[in-house]
Amino acid sequence: MVPLATGFDSGQSIESARRALSMLLQAAGIEEPSLDARLLVGGALGLDLTGLITQADRQLTPEEAARLEGYAQRRLAHEPVARILGTREFWGLPFRLSEATLVPRPDTETVVERALEHFRELGASHLPRIADIGTGSGAILLALLHEIPDAFGVGTDLSLTALHTARGNAAALGLADRAHFVACSYAAALRGPFDLIVSNPPYIPAGEIPKLGIEVREHDPHLALDGGNDGYDAYRALIPQAAGLLIPGGALIVEAGQGQAGNIETLMAAAALSIDRPPKADLGGIPRAVSARKMPP
Repeated sequence: MVPLATGFDSGQSIESARRALSMLLQAAGIEEPSLDARLLVGGALGLDLTGLITQADRQLTPEEAARLEGYAQRRLAHEPVARILGTREFWGLPFRLSEATLVPRPDTETVVERALEHFRELGASHLPRIADIGTGSGAILLALLHEIPDAFGVGTDLSLTALHTARGNAAALGLADRAHFVACSYAAALRGPFDLIVSNPPYIPAGEIPKLGIEVREHDPHLALDGGNDGYDAYRALIPQAAGLLIPGGALIVEAGQGQAGNIETLMAAAALSIDRPPKADLGGIPRAVSARKMPP
C-alpha cells in the first residue's frame, strides 16, 4: 500500500479516513470540517449517512482511496463541496449543478416560502402559471412546482448550459411535463400572463466581486453574480418586464442582497406594483425575499 499525498490509502477504514479528512480540513481553516468530510467521504464511496455508519470499519479500496484523495485536494483548494460532488440539496430536493449555475443556498428558500404565501392567498381558479427569471439550475421554479402539483412554469436564462442543467433537473424530479425553459435576457421572450414571477438575479456590485470569498469568486459563474456598478442592473431590467406579465393580484418575488430591499421596493413601486408586506428575512435576519403585487386597474 502506497499512501497518497493526504495520507489516504487502501488499508484505512472508512471511519479513519473520515476522521483524517476532517482534521485536514480543520487545519486548513475550512468551515464545518466534520460535515464536509462526511459528505466527501460519502460522495467518494457512494454511501449515505447510514452506509457510512454501518460500513465504518470497512477498508477503502485503492479506487476509493484515490477518488477521496482527489476530492480532498479540491476541497483543500477551497472548491465548494457541492461543486466537487456536482449536486446540492435545495428545498429537500437534489439538484445537479454545472459551471453555469450558482450553488443553491438556504437563503434562497426564503423566496420559495414567500411565493407559496402569495400563491395560497391568490386562490387562482385556473391552473397556476409561474415564471422564474434567471433560473440557473431551476431550483426555485422546480421547488414551487413540487409544492404546487397543478402549476406550470417556465424558466429563463441567458446561458444554454444552465438551461440544459435545469432541464435535466426537471426530468430527474419528474417535473419535465410541467416545466419549460427558454433562452433570453430576463423575461424578454415571455408573453404571460403569470400568477407568480420569481427571480434570484445577479445583485453583487461589480467592484465587490473580487472581495468575495474564494469559494464564490473562483467557482460561481460571474454572469450570475455581477449586478452592475451598483448591484441593481438586473432589477431595473426585470421588474418592469415582470409588471407587464403578471395577472391582477399576481406577485413578483425577488431575492435581495444585504441592504438592498428598500431600493428594490422603490423600483417595484415605480413599475406600478404594490408593496403589501415587508420583505421576508432569512435565518440570519437579512431581508431577503422582496415582493409586490400587481393591483387591478
